[in-house]
Order: sequence, then structure tokens, then C-alpha cells
Amino acid sequence: MKKGKEKNTKNKAKHSKLLNRKKNKIKLEKALRKERIKVILQKAKEQ
Repeated sequence: MKKGKEKNTKNKAKHSKLLNRKKNKIKLEKALRKERIKVILQKAKEQ
């Protein structure tokens, strides 16, 4: 018996759309986190 998520079998277009949305969200969050860290480090340097 297989473990994990069931492979995308029914609706490839919808599935890939959802996965891409998820990937984009993760990328965006990483970028935002980097920006916040940059700002914090700059403030720390100034003090």
C-alpha cells in the first residue's frame, strides 16, 4: 500500500495551479523574511 498523498490523477491543470500557488506563496514569504532581517540588521548596525 502506498503512503503519502494520492498522486494527481483527476485534474492536472487545477492541481498544478494549486501547487504553483503554494510555491509562490512560500517564495514570497521567504523574500519578505529576508527583507525584514535586512532592516533589523541595518538598525542594529546604526546603534
